[in-house]
Parts: sequence; C-alpha cells; structure tokens
Amino acid sequence: MRPPAAARRPVIRTHHGDSFEDPYEWLRAKDDPEVLAHLEAENAYTDARTAHLGPLREQLFDEVKSRVLETDLSVPTRRGDWWYYGRTEEGAQYGIQCRTAAVAEDWTPPVLEPGVPVPGEQVLLDGNVEADGHEFFSLGAFDVSDDGSRLLWSVDVEGSELYTVHVRDLVSDERFDDVIENTGQAFFTPDGTSVVYTTRDEAWRPDTLWLHRLGTPVEDDVKLFHEPDERFWLGAGITRSKRFLVIGLGSKITSEELLIDIDDLTAEPRVVWPRRDGVEYSVDHAIVDGEDRLLILHNDDALDFELVSVAASDPQGERRVLLPHSPGTRLLDVDCFRDFATVEYRSEGMPRAAILDYRSGALDVVEFDEPLYEAYFSGNPEWHAPFLRMGRTSFVTPSTVLELELATGEKHVRKQQPVLGGYDPADYGQQRVWATAPDGVRVPVSLVWKRSFGDPGEAPRPLHLYGYGSYEHSIDPGFSTMRLSLLDRGVIFAVAHVRGGGEMGRHWYEDGKELHKRNTFTDFVACAQHLIDTGVSTPDRMVAEGGSAGGLLMGAVANLAPELFAGILAGVPFVDALTSILDPSLPLTVVEWDEWGDPLHDAEVYAYMKTYTPYENIRTDVAYPRILAMTSLNDTRVLYVEPAKWVAALRHSGAQDVVMKCEMSAGHGGVSGRYNAWRERAFEIAWMLDVLGLA
Repeated sequence: MRPPAAARRPVIRTHHGDSFEDPYEWLRAKDDPEVLAHLEAENAYTDARTAHLGPLREQLFDEVKSRVLETDLSVPTRRGDWWYYGRTEEGAQYGIQCRTAAVAEDWTPPVLEPGVPVPGEQVLLDGNVEADGHEFFSLGAFDVSDDGSRLLWSVDVEGSELYTVHVRDLVSDERFDDVIENTGQAFFTPDGTSVVYTTRDEAWRPDTLWLHRLGTPVEDDVKLFHEPDERFWLGAGITRSKRFLVIGLGSKITSEELLIDIDDLTAEPRVVWPRRDGVEYSVDHAIVDGEDRLLILHNDDALDFELVSVAASDPQGERRVLLPHSPGTRLLDVDCFRDFATVEYRSEGMPRAAILDYRSGALDVVEFDEPLYEAYFSGNPEWHAPFLRMGRTSFVTPSTVLELELATGEKHVRKQQPVLGGYDPADYGQQRVWATAPDGVRVPVSLVWKRSFGDPGEAPRPLHLYGYGSYEHSIDPGFSTMRLSLLDRGVIFAVAHVRGGGEMGRHWYEDGKELHKRNTFTDFVACAQHLIDTGVSTPDRMVAEGGSAGGLLMGAVANLAPELFAGILAGVPFVDALTSILDPSLPLTVVEWDEWGDPLHDAEVYAYMKTYTPYENIRTDVAYPRILAMTSLNDTRVLYVEPAKWVAALRHSGAQDVVMKCEMSAGHGGVSGRYNAWRERAFEIAWMLDVLGLA
C-alpha cells in the first residue's frame, strides 16, 4: 500500500525579508472534507503498515491488564465530616467518586478492600454514566461544598478543554437548573451558595473570573476580574484558611496575584505585589502568632527563588526572609497549614519535600532511602489535621501513599499501587549517568532496566530514550506498569534531562529557551551519543520519544542526528512551531512568546527559530529513521495540522517509513478512558518493539 500523498499547493509566508514556501498549509482547514479524507487515509495507511503488530498489541494490552487491579479504591481523604475516595470497577473505563461518613475524632483513613462494599457509601459521580453516549469524556472540576451538601462537577465531551459545569444537591439528589458552559476552572465558595469559574478568550486563554450565585441566571453572573494582557493566563483558588480568594495571573516569565476577602467577593481585588517584568511569585495565607501573614515565594533578585513572609494587611511592606535564596536549590511550591507550611524544592537534580515550622524556622526534610525518587505532598484539604499525606514513587517503586504523624514524625504507609503477577522491585535497577553537551555542560540521564539482562554497558541493549525539555517541566522518576512490558523484554528505559526543563534549577530552564533553545536538542543528541559511546546501546537499537514540546525535540533531533536512532515516536508534536508562533490569531500563540521568543516582531528570533524548527529544516541528504507521529483532531494546544504537514513533507523529502495516527475524537491528552488509553499505549509500544527488532 502506497502512503497518502498530500497535494502540494504552495503559499508564500514572508517575514523580515525572508520567504518560505509552504506547500501543505491547506491541511489547516479542519472542516474541509478533503482534509478529513486525507487524515482518514493516513489512518488507513498506518493501520495497514502496522497490521502485523495486531497480535502483539493485544498481548501488550493483556499484559497491562494482568498487572493492574482493575477493581480498586483510592486511600480515602478526610474533608469535614466525610471520607472521600475514588474507585474503579473491572471493565469500566472511568472512575467512580464516592464518600462515606467519618467518625469525628478518628483521622486514620479507613482501610477499604477491593470488591468489598463500603459501609454507608454514597456515590457522588459515576464517570461511566456521565460518559455514556460520548466517544470522548473528560472530568474537569470536581468539588463538594464545605458543609458536604452540594456537588459541583464539569465535563468535556469533545477534547476541546472547554467544560460544562453542573451542580447537584447531595441530600435530595436533585440537580440544580444551573448549567454553566465553556468554562475552565470551577469551584464552590466556602458557603456553597455560589460558584467561582473562569472562561477563555478566542485564543483559548483563561482571561476572566466570574461569580455565579446558584439559582440565578448565568447571564447575571458577576465579573470578578478580567485580564486584558494576552500574555497572561488567569487562575484562581481559595486559601486553605478560607480567608481569601487568590487570583493568579501569569505569563511565562512574570506573575501577579490579587486577593479578595472571602466575606466580600464582589469587592475590588487588591494587588499583593504589582507585576514587574521577569518577576514571578506565588502567595499563600498563614496565621502566625495570631497575625495574618502572607508567605510569598518569589524570584526577585533570586534566580532559584526565595521564601518571605509579609503582613497580609501591608504585603508591599517589610519582608521577613524564611528561606533565603540558595543557588542550585530551586524552591518550587509552598502550602500553608495552621502550624506549618510544606515546601517542595529541587536539589542536585532531584525533587525533595520538607516541612517548615513557622515559629522556629526549622526546615525538616522528609527523606527516603533510594538513589532516585520523587516525593510530594498531596491530598491535604484540611487547615489542621494530625496527619500530613504524601506521595512517593520511583522508576522501580510503585506509587505509594503515606502519611506523616505530625506528633511523632512516624511514616504510615496507607497504600502502595498494586502490581499483580509477582512484581519485585529488586529485579530492576535504576541509576543516573552524565553526558557532556557540546558546550561542556554535564547533562543528567536516568536509566532503569531489568537486572536479569545485565547492567547497562555490559553489552549493547535495546534502549528507549525519552525527552521533553521545555517550560521548566521536569521528568522525575516515576513508576509505570506499561513500561514493564519494555523492561521485561530487555529494553533499557532512559530519560535525557535536557536543558529547557527544570531538573537542575532555574538556570537549566533559562539555558534551554528562546535564543538558547538549540541547547535542548544538542543536549538530547549528546545523551544519545553518550549511551552509544559507553556501550549501553547502538543506533540500530535505540528509539527516541517525546510529546508536545517534546515532539518538537523529536522533530529537531530527527534533522540533527537521524543516524543515531532506529525510530522516533513523536506524540502530538509541535513540529510546525514557527508557523504557529508567527500567527497571534491561533490559540495560545501570544502567551508562548515568552517561551520561544516573538518571531513576528523580532527578526533575530525569527532567524533563530528558523534554524531549528522541524518543518522548515527537513533534509534530503540523509536517511531518516522510522517515524510514528500521534495526534488528535480536536487538540487545541498543538493542532493536528502540524504533524500532518510534517509527515507529508518528510515523505516528499524521501523519508521511507513515516506513519501518522490521528484520533478523530480526542484532544491534546489523547483518547479518554483507561482501557482506550492502554490500547493506545500498546499501539505505540508495539511499534517501538518492532523498530527494535523485538516484535
């Protein structure tokens, strides 16, 4: 079967005196029957080219099913007078949200057994019922009023990330007539009488915050705040103390936060610190020795951030330094509780978690005995409780929920993700090695493998190299049941922690964005080369993968060093980046200028981006590796047209084995439903195993 050949209909794009001939821009017309027919033809071609992998895909799907406890429950979380938890049922695509009454003084979560009815269970929301009749379903907001009497939830059935809000009375089980469409965030006010929610502008940017009083027409909703600057996203939340509504405004490099007293939500918001270009900060509320204080995490003259305390009544007044700036220790997040704050940070490339005592100023780090791991605080809605919940995982340790007993410091493991079939972490190894980039910078690479096949470097092995490298996002050690299907076949999994991510602190991000973006790509190539030079793998046994901005990375390294890889998997890939960033009418473009630069108004940025963007730099003088591009028709973040154009251009250049799969009813996150997601990942892993000669 011959691959689809998209018609070449050149249009000329000219900026800063430079012209580029784009033959496939016509594929952008999403509703054009010819475009839809072309995408369907791509899918048919991919189905034909991968048909021989059908049995392997089923085997991989069965493998993950055999490892997962399909009927299971989460550890209950205490909120008010109830324990809230989620559960899954065998054969059901989506989770079920439930609660059961709590005993007033007992803060130890009840132990729930899979398949055993929970006494007094009340089903709040069954995702399978909500999803019935829809090809796609995503649950957005989910909130219960503080008194436990009302439920708010929102759903997206297209993949557009625009949600419809519904409200139900949990006592009478009757739905409110109130329905709010095209929302982003949504949550109750503390008294449960109103809903705070965000809406987006035409560029898909959350820009307006609203207050809806239940029982009144949506048309009468009160606009609490509007952000006109197209670079800034708007978000909101209520402090754990229930004292303030916090409005957060942020571009990629600048932020500003405003407060509204919870007792007067229609009052004029007051600015904490006026925005200053390049200064980022976040705010939470604490009460220290009876005084209202704001804890502010900021980078004002502090590259890796500093934590200060200010008076809530005068936030621009005296700053008390709680955690001073320490180069190389990147402070990430602070959450306030009655007697302490939790702090999450990065040190030596690894995520860490600690507790800050307000009065003594002591920082107590929560340690785990493992060379690579991720630890974080999660599931702590109450202002004061005797336990503090955490999550912990690594490449070899399944996700674990534990609680710190605050009075004693003792760690109580509440649950570890079950892995059926006799999984033993000791059968697998993990380590970090270092590659050297062309400019001499040392780049960390994390490895995980099955020990029975030998340690890395003893003999070249098949290898799966993953990378991202944008938005200061870090790829931290995390467990995956699906990954076991690769490891158990002898494949080494590796993560290249390239610049543009946040693994090594803020400078790591700064050195991989805007006019330093090429470092992201050359770092990845250096990591691949290091793994080859040290005998860990060989080019004919290495597959690279990245998604979204990591898909841009994949397209770039395909042009830079196609000889190093047997295959490249690009998920929802940002491969036509220059075209997108030049067009401010496209969703999210203007907010991205702080990440990539503004090529529309800056000739230097335009020229620099044109040197690396994958679509403009496809080569005819090289043999490309096998390429699989995954995309979704309703993706609003990276439009389907980017991989569609890229694949067409690759084929025209002579690339021999390029396929694309386009989900016709999904968004940026791919298909919905856990079984559908497993099948999609089985499709990708089967393709990788085929490339590696292990199919």
